[in-house]
Amino acid sequence: MSGQGFGVVRPLPGDGLVAYVGGLLLVCDAGETAADGLIEALRDTAASGGDGRALARRAAQVLAANMAGDPVTCAVAGPVGGGVAVLVSGSASASVSTSGGETRLAGSDSLTWADRLISGPVERVELTLPGAGAAHPAVGFEGGVVHGGGLIGDLTDQPVHVRPQAQAPDRSRPLTSELPNTGLHMEPDLAPPVEPPVERPVERPPYPLADQPPLVQQGPPSGAQAGVPHPGPPSGPHSGPPSLDQPPFGHDQPPFGQDQSPFGHEQPPYLPPQDQPPYLPPQEQSHPEPPQQFPSYDDLPPAGSGMADHQQQHLGPPDHFDQPAPPVLGPPEHFDHPGPPPQEQQGDHGDRPLVYGVDCKNDHFNDPRVPYCAVCGIALVQRTLVPYKGPRPSLGVLILDDGTALPLESDYLLGRDPERAPEVAGGSARPAKVTSPDGSVSRRHLRVALDGWDVNLVDLGSVNGTQIQPPGDPNFYDIPPNEPVTIAPGTTVRVGVSRTLRFEAHRG
Repeated sequence: MSGQGFGVVRPLPGDGLVAYVGGLLLVCDAGETAADGLIEALRDTAASGGDGRALARRAAQVLAANMAGDPVTCAVAGPVGGGVAVLVSGSASASVSTSGGETRLAGSDSLTWADRLISGPVERVELTLPGAGAAHPAVGFEGGVVHGGGLIGDLTDQPVHVRPQAQAPDRSRPLTSELPNTGLHMEPDLAPPVEPPVERPVERPPYPLADQPPLVQQGPPSGAQAGVPHPGPPSGPHSGPPSLDQPPFGHDQPPFGQDQSPFGHEQPPYLPPQDQPPYLPPQEQSHPEPPQQFPSYDDLPPAGSGMADHQQQHLGPPDHFDQPAPPVLGPPEHFDHPGPPPQEQQGDHGDRPLVYGVDCKNDHFNDPRVPYCAVCGIALVQRTLVPYKGPRPSLGVLILDDGTALPLESDYLLGRDPERAPEVAGGSARPAKVTSPDGSVSRRHLRVALDGWDVNLVDLGSVNGTQIQPPGDPNFYDIPPNEPVTIAPGTTVRVGVSRTLRFEAHRG
């Protein structure tokens, strides 16, 4: 997607309002009280040079101020870098096609609205209202606000330009430009007439020349002329086309039936060398005597040897290998009884995952990479510690700016409407509802994912993004969408525009 907008924009027929201003798209229900506020937000964002993220933020503020009744039916979209920011609410829907696939958003999936930042390259964006019709390929939308049921921005489409054609005079033959593109072309009326070829008899001298082949009579020869019957096709197991090395039947090759060698008069027949015995047919070849066989342990014993029948049928190694070995004297009896379970299996750790760690002198289970115990602060001497697998303790706590504390014992999903997220419905994460008056927190905004002893943040493609401030650093940095970023204790996290939380690793 370029900074010019969405390429060719086409309106869909319908009863709503559609707007295209400054490369930004908006569709909304014409009967909504918030329609004027949404159109004003679109124009203000375009006049200030804002992108799709700024438009979604302004639209969220308008929707947050009109949440007394049913959700407002609307959708907005705008370019952000190489991607697009989309917000849908109510009965509106959006579809974004990229090189990696298609993403669909529906306002009915959320109690308030749904927004998403979709990475590019974007090929097609479609915003629709209920009851929208199909777009006409010859109808384009240059900009403004009109009645319609939706908008389609297609970057792969080209505008249709219909150029009127002048009345051409009647002509009896096509123009040169309309004829096929060939290497040799002549106008039909300029080409000379083609006369049919005249067959002339071939005149041959009455006597044959030295370099002239003999005259072959056409048709089947008679017996008086040929002298011998015409040979038919060869038959037998080696039938097939004649070899290239063998001359065809003609005057220089004698007919079959005469006592002549197939190799010609001057080539003697093949004779084997004097020191090589003549070739014998397969049935006449002598077979060498089999080598002398010696008895082995694998052979059957002769009959009448006095061995038992089951021993005579044995085909394996010698008999002494089949006998059971004497009992092996093992350790004392108390070693044969099962002992206590390994340390990583002791205790009831519930749903806490097992990780490798070390114990300090006060038996506090710690990350083997840290130099001090996270509970009592005692130094961990790595040379005297033996890592083992045990239940992972709480990795700390997330403290929101309103005082809410989230113990880091499992994954969390933060957002404006986390209960309806598939991660929460599937049981892989706990919901943590975070809202903001400016509407900058997405429905599914941020996931806190625990991996071993690490705390990772994954921005779920939120429109307003997630920023982190490392400990001791005065600046905030954007984290990339849909990629895990590990944070250290003391990191401050900004969710959207105005909500923050802090990661504290101290356990008590």
